[in-house]
Amino acid sequence: MQETAGMANTSRTFSDVRNVILSAHKNTGAQDKVGFYDTWAENYEQDVALLDYRAPLLAAECVSSFFTGDREKATVLDVACGTGLVSAHLEKVGFHHFVGVDGCLTMLELAKKTGLYQQLKQCLLGHDEISVEAETYDIVIIVGALSVGQVPLTVIRELWDATKPGGYVCMTTRGNADNREYKAELEKMIKTLEEEQKWSRVTVVEVEEWERAVSEQESGPGLRILHITGNILTRWARAAEETSTQEKQAG
Repeated sequence: MQETAGMANTSRTFSDVRNVILSAHKNTGAQDKVGFYDTWAENYEQDVALLDYRAPLLAAECVSSFFTGDREKATVLDVACGTGLVSAHLEKVGFHHFVGVDGCLTMLELAKKTGLYQQLKQCLLGHDEISVEAETYDIVIIVGALSVGQVPLTVIRELWDATKPGGYVCMTTRGNADNREYKAELEKMIKTLEEEQKWSRVTVVEVEEWERAVSEQESGPGLRILHITGNILTRWARAAEETSTQEKQAG
């Protein structure tokens, strides 16, 4: 049975959340970022609801649309899992075996209360190596963490490495102005792995209404899901999608 995580402050407003998000976008050090999420954890789910943050739902829907395997048996590595929003949506579409990874211990404690995860691991992404067995997971998913000031792009190869042959990698990133350079570098890395025949593209989904903008720089065309691509990773993985799903194929 899934529990409601944390004891949120029910009087919070969009203005409160906006101030939190703007402080989160500052390019602070890794430990400062972990401290920020430790402080935010109890109010996180309420705050992202006020933001109309749709990424976890949209990512789960994307995975559901392309995954044709046995969902009852499929294993999912939920990277930057936070309080468990992504896995909660994946459970609703038939997945049941989850391992979560996050750098914030408080977030992991709240994720544990959901009862969704068979295992939870603390890992400072981009600084600590993700301590999971290689080629193990049917789906590796990372939502909301691939953006400027968050997780370094060096984690991308670790996502591929954790995915079993024939598995999928699903990623999301933002399309707003202050994330364009990061997004371009992410697309370049995905292309490099594609050229190395590490994975192949399955799908790219662009979404205009990703969440409510909290600054003028984020308004305009909106925030978009750019990398929801499910790739079937096989032993020699074939090209990754430009944005979300990648397919790994055996050589």
